[in-house]
Amino acid sequence: MRIAIIGAGKMGLWFAKFFLEEGYSVVVASRNKEKLLKLRRKLAFETADFVEAVQNADRVLICVSINAFESVIKTISPSIREGQVVMDVCSIKDYPVKVMHKHIKNGLVLGTHPVFGPGSTSIENKTFILTPTSRQEEEFAENFKKWLETKKARVFVMTPKKHDTLMSVVLGLPHFLGLVACDTLLEQADYSETKRVAGTTYRILFTLAEVAALENPELLASLQLSLPELERIENAFIEKAYEWLNLIKQKDRATITRKMKQLKSKLMKTSPDYEHSYEIMYKMLEAAEN
Repeated sequence: MRIAIIGAGKMGLWFAKFFLEEGYSVVVASRNKEKLLKLRRKLAFETADFVEAVQNADRVLICVSINAFESVIKTISPSIREGQVVMDVCSIKDYPVKVMHKHIKNGLVLGTHPVFGPGSTSIENKTFILTPTSRQEEEFAENFKKWLETKKARVFVMTPKKHDTLMSVVLGLPHFLGLVACDTLLEQADYSETKRVAGTTYRILFTLAEVAALENPELLASLQLSLPELERIENAFIEKAYEWLNLIKQKDRATITRKMKQLKSKLMKTSPDYEHSYEIMYKMLEAAEN
């Protein structure tokens, strides 16, 4: 099987290496001719322009930014033929799936979201979300799911809209918290010193802050502006922050204690394994330190 990777960014190259290691034939395409030339010299990838890559492939994986997505789909869509499968790896799903359906009249499309970054060494224990919208896509998604599970990936199938609603919490809110935390922490004159004396809880905070700030700005902006429930969730977070801040200003120890107990009780009901997750988190931080 021959796979065309459209886009030579970090995730595109990650999947190119992954599929090569799986024994597939891989061709990488990019508009950046200089980048393609470097890839051809340094790595074992075949390279081509978008149309050439698509014409000679069995499956096509779109790994470009959301801003460039429709332009790329318009470019390759006339070359898509019956029997080809076109998938994307965007972190948002409703928009790219609609774009693929709008422009690709032949072949089969499937929205996918690998919920991990290019720093991952394998797909074992990593999450994939597949978003089919027709029976034919559902049948292919089921087969693809089984294949991913043989690689020990965790695979979920849902609609594009359901995906985007969940990602508002899973991706959007953590990025928002991290950016706000980083903006706050960097204004403290002794930020570097606080990191040196940090305990585990603070290490969790500044790790989240720094990871968010070092993310691809274009990706984070797209997520913040596109995820459907994110504004509502972030407003709810800000309201909760003011609620807790007012209790602190009022020195209301009794209410703070009561609310903390209520949160713990609710957490135990909704996440009975929370203590196990707590232990895993601390072990991961300790391992990273060592």
